[in-house]
Amino acid sequence: MANKLKIKKGDLVQVISGARQERGGDRGKQGKVLAVFPDTNRVLVEGVNRVSKHKRAGQTASGATAGGIEIHEAPIHISNVMLVDPTDNKPTRVGYREEVVDRDGRKRTVRVRISRRTGEDI
Repeated sequence: MANKLKIKKGDLVQVISGARQERGGDRGKQGKVLAVFPDTNRVLVEGVNRVSKHKRAGQTASGATAGGIEIHEAPIHISNVMLVDPTDNKPTRVGYREEVVDRDGRKRTVRVRISRRTGEDI
């Protein structure tokens, strides 16, 4: 069963734990969420947790060989990132507010994500 997560694809997040940037870590870095993996509670963040992968040279369809070292992002645990408030670019907790929306004569309750820091919609 997948968990309900408060961080979505496309959100701007900041890394809040791990090694400091002065020591070669990612704490304090901000990046856009590229993918969310709810089964493992992990997120893929652009420019964060970059790892190198060695690829063996192989034959492609056109006959060329491609190999070498590729650098790409690896997933990190969702508890290590925090959503960034769009108004002041500082990390914030996420809350929800329910509001009634009238669509086509029907009233529906919609949950809207809000910033706990400023109270603004996200």
